[in-house]
Amino acid sequence: MLYVDNAGITDARLNLALEEHVLRNRIEDDDLLLFYVNAPAIIIGRNQNTIEEINSDIVDARGIRVVRRVSGGGAVYHDLGNLNFSFMTRDVNARFNRYDLFNRPVVEVLRELGVPAEIGGRNDILADGRKISGNAQFATAGRMFSHGTLLLNSNLDDVTAALRPKPGKVESKGVKSIRSRVANISEFLREPIAVDELRTRILERIFGTREPARIPKLTIGESDWSSAHALLERRYGNWDWNFGENPLSNVQRVQRFAAGEIDVRLDVHGGRIVDVRFFGDFMGRVEVAELELKMRGLVYDRATIVEALGDLDVSGYFGDISRDDLLSLLAP
Repeated sequence: MLYVDNAGITDARLNLALEEHVLRNRIEDDDLLLFYVNAPAIIIGRNQNTIEEINSDIVDARGIRVVRRVSGGGAVYHDLGNLNFSFMTRDVNARFNRYDLFNRPVVEVLRELGVPAEIGGRNDILADGRKISGNAQFATAGRMFSHGTLLLNSNLDDVTAALRPKPGKVESKGVKSIRSRVANISEFLREPIAVDELRTRILERIFGTREPARIPKLTIGESDWSSAHALLERRYGNWDWNFGENPLSNVQRVQRFAAGEIDVRLDVHGGRIVDVRFFGDFMGRVEVAELELKMRGLVYDRATIVEALGDLDVSGYFGDISRDDLLSLLAP
């Protein structure tokens, strides 16, 4: 494994751009590990409807940046008290949706620090049943990354104020339900530590040394930074990417499955599907835009949709969901 140094950048747009650039262009035979810390930002899942996930008034008033990532899952909050990690590999088939494989050294370090950390839920690290880390994955062209947050000492008031609670995800509506489900790692530590020290502890666990000079690194050169900045301009700094133009819909169906919430919006005219968008915190290996394209122009009835889907493996788009589950949502 090689360590990727992000040069202390705290711009969420640039860190996500660097992560994607390295995944697509620099990963070779060695697995890679990237850490980054972001200034206050909400990171939106690839398939989410941004406007419905954030409290725009709070976000604007507090100067919180909103950026969409390429991986699925739900919205998360980043600030300078939050350490983010990204494990990159070529071994997609054996590792996709295996968060335990990537998070094991992180959990081990947390336990050494006195935190009762454990893998829980679909993609979380929990301490005493409360979420201290959310994770997501992305795959492309035989490569993947598994990235996650570590809420060391984040401003949880901003977390609860800036994110809109979804009734399907929490037992009761409102700010208190989110606040009670999320915790800072600092609450469980025997002694306080800084973000840099937590990163050093994880690096030591993986590479066997605390000395930066002895940790094998992937060299990030000027051409890499140039490409990352170009990707920032094209994607992560682009309003269309981060907020998007959602289709007008006259049919909306929402259901929560084991794989996450799926919210489908259909614009139907003359009995045909003119436009369709899937939103939610589901996580798949394949871009859901492929399925949306397949459905546009279809007659909106169950028989036509069943025929169009054929024996399509829908789990590639949504994770652990069956074709019948999807059909029950699309055309009950």
